[in-house]
Amino acid sequence: MVSTAYRRRGKRAFDAVFSGCGLVLMAPVLAAVAVLVRIKLGSPVMFRQQRPGLHGTPFIVVKFRTMTNLRDAPGGVLNDGERLAPFGRFLRATSLDELPELVNVVRGDMSLVGPRPLLMQYRERYTLQQTRRHEVKPGITGWAQINGRNALSWDDKFRLDVWYVDHCSLSLDLKILALTCWKMLTREGITQPGHASAAEFMGSQRP
Repeated sequence: MVSTAYRRRGKRAFDAVFSGCGLVLMAPVLAAVAVLVRIKLGSPVMFRQQRPGLHGTPFIVVKFRTMTNLRDAPGGVLNDGERLAPFGRFLRATSLDELPELVNVVRGDMSLVGPRPLLMQYRERYTLQQTRRHEVKPGITGWAQINGRNALSWDDKFRLDVWYVDHCSLSLDLKILALTCWKMLTREGITQPGHASAAEFMGSQRP
C-alpha cells in the first residue's frame, strides 16, 4: 500500500538529506568529471534542458555534457549518434552524466527516485494513463531504470512508471537505490539498438 505520509512529507526530507550528503561525498568526482568534460568535449561543461516535472510543470535539468557540437558541411547539427563522443558514451554507461541532477534534487525539482524526466514534447503524446507518471516528482533513477532502462519499449517504461506512482514508499525507494548501484556496475539497458540512448517516443498505439 502506498504510504501517503511518506509521499507528502517524508520523501522530500529523505531527498534533501541524501542528495545533500551525496553532493558533499561526490564533490571530488564531480570536479574531476567537470575537468575531463571541459578538456575532451569543450565548453559548456553542463547540459541544461527544460523538462516536465511534478504535474508537468517545467524545470531545468542539469547534467554533464556528453555530446560534441559537430556539424555537417552546410552547418547543420549532426544526429545524436554522430555527436555522442567516446567519453560521452563512458559517462552515460556509468551514469556519471546524471550526477549533477543531485542539485535538482536539493532544489526540489526532482527526487532521488521517480520516473525519469523526459522531453517536453512528449507530454502531448501521452495517454491519460501515461500522464499519471507526473503525479510524483521525476527521479534520478526509478522503477523502470532497474527493470530494463532503455532496453524497454516505451509502453513498458510508462507502465512501470505508473506502477511506481501507485506503490511509492520508503522501502521501495531504498530497494530501487540499492538495485541502481548494481545496475550501474553491470551497465545493463543503456541504449536501444541503433540509437544513442532511446528512440524518440512518438505516441502509444494503445488508447
